[in-house]
Amino acid sequence: MKMLTKFESKSSRAKGVAFHPRRPWILVSLHSSTIQLWDYRMGTLIDRFEEHDGPVRSVDFHPTQPIFVSGGDDYTIKVWSLQTRKCLFTLTGHLDYVRTVFFHHDLPWIISASDDQTIRIWNWQSRQEIACLTGHNHYVMCAQFHPSEDLIVSASLDQTVRVWDISGLRQKHSAPSGMRSFENELSRQQVPQQDIFGNTDAVVKYVLEGHDKGVNWASFHPKLPLIVSGGDDRMVKIWRMSDTKAWEVDTCRGHTNNVPCVLFHPTEDLIISVGEDKTIRTWDLNKRSPVKQFKKENDRFWLIANHPTINLFATCHDAGVMVFKLDRERPANAIFQNNLFYVNNEKQVQSYNFDKQLASLPMLSLKKIGKAWNKIRTLSYNPAEHSILVTAGENDSGIYALLQLPKDVTGAIEPMDIRQGEATSACFIARNRFITFSKTTKKLEVRDLNNTVTKSIELDSNVKDVVYAGPGTVLLMKSSSVVHYDVQQKKQLAEIQVSNAKYATWSHDGQYLALLSKHTITITNKKLESIMSMHETIRVKSAAWDDSGVLIYSTLNHIKYALLNGDTGTIKTLENTLYINKIHGKFCYCLNRSGNVEIVKIDPTEYRFKKALVNKNFNEVLRIIKSSNLVGQNIIGYLQKTGYPEIALQFVEDSETRFELAIECGNLEIALAESKKINKKLVWEKLGKEALSQGNVQIVELVYQQLRQFEKLSFFYLITGDLDKLSKMQQIAESRNDYSSLFQNSLYLNSIEKKISLFIEVGLTPLAYTTAKTNGLDDIAESILADSGLSADDIKLPEISTGSNTVPAAKTDGSKNWPLKDNKLSFFEQALLGNMEALTIDDSQETADKEDDTHDPFAEEVVFDDEEGLGEDEGWDLGDEELDVGIEEDESFVNVEEGNNPEISQWLLNSKCAGQYVAAGAFEAAAQMLNKQVGVVNFEPLRERFMEIYQASKLSLPANPNYKVVLNFSVLIN
Repeated sequence: MKMLTKFESKSSRAKGVAFHPRRPWILVSLHSSTIQLWDYRMGTLIDRFEEHDGPVRSVDFHPTQPIFVSGGDDYTIKVWSLQTRKCLFTLTGHLDYVRTVFFHHDLPWIISASDDQTIRIWNWQSRQEIACLTGHNHYVMCAQFHPSEDLIVSASLDQTVRVWDISGLRQKHSAPSGMRSFENELSRQQVPQQDIFGNTDAVVKYVLEGHDKGVNWASFHPKLPLIVSGGDDRMVKIWRMSDTKAWEVDTCRGHTNNVPCVLFHPTEDLIISVGEDKTIRTWDLNKRSPVKQFKKENDRFWLIANHPTINLFATCHDAGVMVFKLDRERPANAIFQNNLFYVNNEKQVQSYNFDKQLASLPMLSLKKIGKAWNKIRTLSYNPAEHSILVTAGENDSGIYALLQLPKDVTGAIEPMDIRQGEATSACFIARNRFITFSKTTKKLEVRDLNNTVTKSIELDSNVKDVVYAGPGTVLLMKSSSVVHYDVQQKKQLAEIQVSNAKYATWSHDGQYLALLSKHTITITNKKLESIMSMHETIRVKSAAWDDSGVLIYSTLNHIKYALLNGDTGTIKTLENTLYINKIHGKFCYCLNRSGNVEIVKIDPTEYRFKKALVNKNFNEVLRIIKSSNLVGQNIIGYLQKTGYPEIALQFVEDSETRFELAIECGNLEIALAESKKINKKLVWEKLGKEALSQGNVQIVELVYQQLRQFEKLSFFYLITGDLDKLSKMQQIAESRNDYSSLFQNSLYLNSIEKKISLFIEVGLTPLAYTTAKTNGLDDIAESILADSGLSADDIKLPEISTGSNTVPAAKTDGSKNWPLKDNKLSFFEQALLGNMEALTIDDSQETADKEDDTHDPFAEEVVFDDEEGLGEDEGWDLGDEELDVGIEEDESFVNVEEGNNPEISQWLLNSKCAGQYVAAGAFEAAAQMLNKQVGVVNFEPLRERFMEIYQASKLSLPANPNYKVVLNFSVLIN
């Protein structure tokens, strides 16, 4: 049994559970009157429902409608909406606890069983009770519909199981339609069977007696005329029905306490039962013998339910709910060249040709390998001998079998020569050798094709599995690590720390390895050195490498990709879980849980585009831009994050997003066009700021005009020397009666008369007189005095020189921009404009140009010149005013290899500590080293710290007044 999810409920015991037929949801009813809705894939609580007045004992989803039903100890049945998450209505009529409720698979009916000794059937559409089945003389613990026939089975503490015929009820409450109407009319003419009370709607067909105590549960087989029941006598009984009678077939004994629930496996010949003896048990339906059991030490089990379409089960116990499946559903497979060898659900070996996209007939039957209910776990193919090696069984124990495949495929034949033994894992490692590993013995055995052991190796007790890793080597999968092991040399080649890795997938060239855990993918190189690791919230199921070296993997409901740099994305959403085997172009070849090959068409454009960007394959990027319809917020966000806004512009249609991208890459033309479409203040302001930084006077002027920022326009015309427009701004200010703006423009134009008239108009006559007098306009000054009734003697002015009436110089070319910010076209913009001449994708020259302008500490190692010290422009300027420490300047601290202190020069030559270079005053060398070691690019915040270290290295403290001071340079900083 493989447990998938566990939902703990510390406050109350779980009593009922049900699977949603289409979504990964599960309903859990608790003894505390609460119903919980969980996502069993994510393990998260979605919602809770609390309208019952007592413990809720049973829940069930409708097979097609978004509703569910519940029944509890408050004697009521409630129907709930999954859309509104509210109770739609309540059905009342029972006189005691409601034990179970179930929907009919076809009709709008609900069946309920109660401690009032009745079974009631309700029409949830009309919200009416349509039948009440009486006959049990004790609590009815369970009642449910047959999956396809008009039958009901019920179990009661009166020690009986009853089968009810409800064909009359169907005829009464369902309208005739189509071809069936004639059959219904005939049946209506016949006299239906009656019970002792004359009831013809639902009558008892069989009464099954055989349990010694009360019966807790009974259920139908999904296909066969069988019934299974469990009771307080600790027995699981199997019953068979015919048209006229029913009888007991056999009894399964083994439980040591009451059996509250039992059911048939929906697809296998198995019976699953739970007990108050804290066990889950499975039984062989044919042999009626126990198969396996799971025990929970502290909790009793109360109920078990199966998913209607998926191989999943859920059990209620004292502390919560457990979701599990009995066996793995991953089909065993192996790939050789263009052929896939796999085992289908009938335990038959088939092959699939990827080129022809054609599956062969079944080649070999493996039904004799292992037990009937055990699936084949692994398959390994040997092309030299055209043979396979398979394993089957449980996780801790199992068997392996070496089989020869037939040359001519005519159908599934029984293998003639089977060489087998006990092992957990087995795989070929050479053309004539294979290995087997057993968890119980912890031995790795090398065998020849005759199944003879040629070598035996004792392994660590932590090894859980062994996986093929190349000729003569295997991967040892441990709980916390993976080891690459050479079987021939008995030598460990490499190891990586990975928790609970289960599967391994090698790239086509053998350079990379993907290790898959339950929720983690780790990619390493062939030396098991980690390249990237990622976490998935939903379980990872399989992975395969694309032809271009991208890992494509599947989860429970998605196909995704992962690049070596850690970038991931979703390619496709799946309706059902698939196991990826091969990726070729746009086709993803997968195996489904039915053991059949499915071809999923995918779009590899996104991950190939990202891979080309990561590898700087700009020709491929340009080709994808021109030939694909790569759109979406995901790719746009990725391009912004990785610093390619000019490429993102090619995919965006939204105006606001295009504007932001255009500003980011400095494309003012696109930004201006989008600003006109958006027409918002913040957008215009952002455009104006970027245009001003680039010196684009036309766009800056347009922005200021659009925003009616007159003050900025005036100053803009001043610095550009556009006197005509500056005069217009003065006229505008005058027409607006904006005295502040008028005065500002008068200052810019040095218009003395306009300033004087402005001062007079606002009542500042003294200031007007002063302005006229200081600028030599005596006539205007005298007129001002005359108008004010004063004379020159009444006014005392300080001694001032007469000003000159200077006017700003006009700009000669009004259309020329200022190149303030270097904004060259990128490779992509030039290519998209068609400027392919002299266009190179090699960035080595560009890098060289940058190195000529600014020294890159990564480009080379730090080398000190014996003949030249640091210039004044290198590092930071260390003037005396900044380093006034009271000692004589020592040139050796600046030129670390120049003469005066050979000890310091030798010491720094062998040092890898940037702090020592700072202490010596070699700031440029220290900056280069910090850039190379930790990637520091902005050293301004370190200026003060560098100064402190340098000063500290020049300070000394005498140990004794009579001894000479000894400078110590070995201890500088932490």
